[in-house]
Formats: sequence, C-alpha cells, structure tokens
Amino acid sequence: MAEEICLFTKDGLIIKAPRKSPALLRTIVLVFVMVCGVYICSVCLKQTNFATKTKFSDIEVVERYCHEYDIDRSQTPYVHYPKPKTFHRAECSCNPVRLFAILSMQRSGSGWFETLMNSHINVSSNGEIFSDKGRRENVSSITKTLDRVYNLDLFTSASKNECSAAVGFKWMLNQGIMEHHKEIVQYFNDRGVSVIFLFRKNQLRRMVSVIANSYDRYAKLLNGTHKSHVHSPLEAETLSSYKPVINLTSLMTDLKQMEVTVRKTLDQFQSTRRIILYYEDLVKNRTKLVDIQEFLKLPRMELTSRQVKIHKGPLSEHIKNWNDVNKTLKGTVYERFLHADY
Repeated sequence: MAEEICLFTKDGLIIKAPRKSPALLRTIVLVFVMVCGVYICSVCLKQTNFATKTKFSDIEVVERYCHEYDIDRSQTPYVHYPKPKTFHRAECSCNPVRLFAILSMQRSGSGWFETLMNSHINVSSNGEIFSDKGRRENVSSITKTLDRVYNLDLFTSASKNECSAAVGFKWMLNQGIMEHHKEIVQYFNDRGVSVIFLFRKNQLRRMVSVIANSYDRYAKLLNGTHKSHVHSPLEAETLSSYKPVINLTSLMTDLKQMEVTVRKTLDQFQSTRRIILYYEDLVKNRTKLVDIQEFLKLPRMELTSRQVKIHKGPLSEHIKNWNDVNKTLKGTVYERFLHADY
C-alpha cells in the first residue's frame, strides 16, 4: 500500500487517499464484461428459439392448409394427403388423393375397365395386386399391402406417383375378399376407400370367357403366348376360334352360385361408399364413365382403351354344344342369357 501523504497549506491540512491497485480494477472490469456477455448470449438464444418455433409453426400451418381446400364436408373422409416413404410428392404434396378399389370377378370386363381408368391423367389403378397369394395370406398381409398402395409406395406401370389424384387397384372376389370381408370393410370405412363394383349381367357369357381363357393358358394360341387381353381384331379372332363345351350337369347350379356370390358381396359391403356398375351398361352407354369420374371427383376427361373384345356376336357362335345349352336354359330364369348380345 502506498503511504499516505500529508500536506500543510494556509487553509488547512489536506490528506490524499491511498492509490487503488490496477489489478483490482482490471478484475472488476473483466467480471462486468463477462456478466454482460452471458446476458447478451442468453437473450440471443431466446430469440433464436422463438424464431425456430415460429418457423415450425408456419410449417404446421402450411400442412394443415392442405386440408382446407373448398371440399364439401361430406367428402372430407374420402380426401387424403399421402406422405410416401419412398419419395417426396414435391409440388403435389397438397394435391388431394382419393382412394378406391375395383371389386369384380374374373372375365367381367375389369381389365378393360381399368385401362379406361388409367387413361385418365390423374388416376393410378395398379392392377390385380392380390393375384400374389403372399399378399393375401392373412389379414395382416392384406392390410400391409393396402397401406403400401394407398400411401403411394407400391410402384407399378400404372403409377402416376406424386401427382395422382385417385389411387387404387382391382380385386377379384376369390382373392381373400370373401374370407376377410369384415376386416376389409372396416379398413375401407376407416381409411375412406370408395368401392367400385363391376359385374356382368350375362353370367353365361362370363362362363364362356372363363373357360376359353383357362384353355389358352395351356394351348397358347397366339404364337405360343398366353394373353388374357388383346389389342387387335386378328388376335381376338384367333382366341375366339376355340369353342368351349359347357357342362350341362352343373350349368344351372353354376349360374345360380355366381348370382348368389354377387348378392352376398353387395350385402357385405353395403356400409361402404360404393357405386355398382355392369359391363354391359358400360359398353352400351359411355356416359357411365362420366358417373365414375364424378364418383371419384375427378376432372372430366374422355377415357379410352386399346383392348379389343374377344367374343363378339351371338353366343351360339362361341359354344360348341350350343343346342344342348339352349334346351337346358329354355323356360328358366336364365333363358335371357341365350339371346343377349353384348
């Protein structure tokens, strides 16, 4: 410590205080600066966190806005915004998607109908996905497959991917539907899946098509290749050259069983949002295709298909034992099948 200095003047005694240590002053200044720095940093961090939260809030608002298009409230359960795991929907992420399933029976025109659907620029109908037995082994495998389809994670040649407005597939009644109808109906209702039923009125024509298609699986009439659907009149003529023999013993029973299956399925799925179509009506009245687009709330387009009908003209030209079949069905409730020409 510096010694005190005493000075005598005329006015009196003056005593100077001892000089403070420079080290102490520097320590005080350093502590003050550190305290200020900590305070300033804490304020900055709070502002950063607030800005981050604000950004997240903005994102949430944008995502919610996807669900606020001018859609009728009654349609809200059927409008979806999938978030695929395999890709990003990019600019189409806010485009609403409707889910559908085409329920039908083999050789009922479902293949032709699906090509019409896929000719729409906004529709992805992914084919007969449950022809793979592994996908319908049990309810769990069925559900997983449905989730992949409706989340846009199942890729097929028909996939429109990110900008699809309607996504679905066709499902034959003998591919697990009848066995697990309760769980499937529940799933459809929970997910807002619209069901399109497509059947044939003339089950005798369907029977002829089923037998002929089964025969060609082994005969391979088209240059050693089996084709269920064709795109040229020449191919259609080649396949229709085979005339099946109808089993007369089981004919009535088989026709009745087909009708029972259709009625039973319609009853089982009556709680779903659905539309019922018949192949014959679609062939004769193309305005039915407008009804489908309205059902799925799609922009209206002209739907086209390259498929060519195989069995044209009267059934008498396509059944080998026609006279016997004619006698068997004459006077029965199925006599109408003999003369209908589609």
